[in-house]
Amino acid sequence: MERKKISICWLRRDLRLQDNAALYHALNSGTPVLLVFIFDKNILDQLENKTDRRVAFIYETLIELQSTLYQHKSSLLVLYDTPLKAFKKINSLYEIEAIFVNHDYEPYAIKRDEEIKNLAAEHQIKYYSFKDQVIFEESEVMKPDDTPYTVFTPYSKMWKNKFSENNITFYSSERLLTHLLKSKPLDFPSLKDLGFEDIRSNVPDPNIDENLIAHYSETRNTPAIDGTSHLSVHLRFGTVSIRKLVKTAAEYGDAFLNELIWREFFMTILYHFPHVVNHPFYKKYEHIKWRNNEEEFIKWCKGETGYPLVDAGMRQLNEVGWMHNRIRMVTGSFLTKDLLIDWRWGEAYFAEKLLDYELSSNNGNWQWVAGCGCDSAPYFRVFNPGLQASRFDPDQVYIKKWIKNYKENYLPQIVDHKMARTRALNAYKKAFDSE
Repeated sequence: MERKKISICWLRRDLRLQDNAALYHALNSGTPVLLVFIFDKNILDQLENKTDRRVAFIYETLIELQSTLYQHKSSLLVLYDTPLKAFKKINSLYEIEAIFVNHDYEPYAIKRDEEIKNLAAEHQIKYYSFKDQVIFEESEVMKPDDTPYTVFTPYSKMWKNKFSENNITFYSSERLLTHLLKSKPLDFPSLKDLGFEDIRSNVPDPNIDENLIAHYSETRNTPAIDGTSHLSVHLRFGTVSIRKLVKTAAEYGDAFLNELIWREFFMTILYHFPHVVNHPFYKKYEHIKWRNNEEEFIKWCKGETGYPLVDAGMRQLNEVGWMHNRIRMVTGSFLTKDLLIDWRWGEAYFAEKLLDYELSSNNGNWQWVAGCGCDSAPYFRVFNPGLQASRFDPDQVYIKKWIKNYKENYLPQIVDHKMARTRALNAYKKAFDSE
């Protein structure tokens, strides 16, 4: 039987049909387009938690995409395999003219894409990759001497200058869906087939709330109110267009826009300084003598430190897979400074729990709060969890929401903050002196 000639648009962290660069170019290629998503065994098989909401969110999104494709008499092909084996299977079923993808920047993704690129070359298949999840990538925002920025403020100024000089290109991929491959329903494994339980992610829809963005500076630090966008999960998996979001944010000043620029800053840092995945940005911070008390770490993970704001944050994380921005800083500071536990322990725990986990941002923010990152809070800045609670949750609305039956002195504090602050400063100073 003769194989159909197709182009493939391989969806990864760009799970949308609107304003999708790779999909737009694929649909303009002149060859019917098959949309493919691969549940990567290299990633899924490492997830011990079989109720992982990230997998549920991806699955729910794919079902929505499939519903739209059915309306165009097409189908998404969903496979559960390693990408290399998956593409070998697809290549046995179809004559692949070209593969279209959007750039991915994390170390594993780069290695994965190189494998598929090499496989494509072996079979004379064209391979095209496009910028889609950022406005500026890799080396597009650099110092005048062509070296990367390592401090956010000058990076953001250059980013905004470049942004003002360049018009955003939108990709009307949603208007070209008639160019999809006409097909009956194709493979679509169940969550159970993937080894996961059938659960819901409970992620809000990707609505861009202009009123919230306009008042972001006023609401962003109060965890008791719904003053953040909840778009981080959608940015992580590409269910919202970064171009559309940035265009909207830029109309309302810098507060929300800067958050989006921080995201690209940390991506740039990871690209130029890949050692940050496992090591502090500055070598001198390798010498810190961490206490790494496992019993205290477990209490921090469970939200049982005796500090209500810290505990509320950790319980929110454990329950819903998300934590308010301000509270991420407070819990991170408490782990690294009050308990003197290696920031990499906290980073790994957040990586396991956060729905919006993104390697570059998670790593960058943990190094920031630990004081060892490229543009970090100085090591002597230690958040006081009691004062943070008084300032940002004075009526204990947030605390009472996440700590059931909360009352004053509900748990003994596992450490005295004043003593812990002094201990942390001494540990950091000793590390620098021993360098």
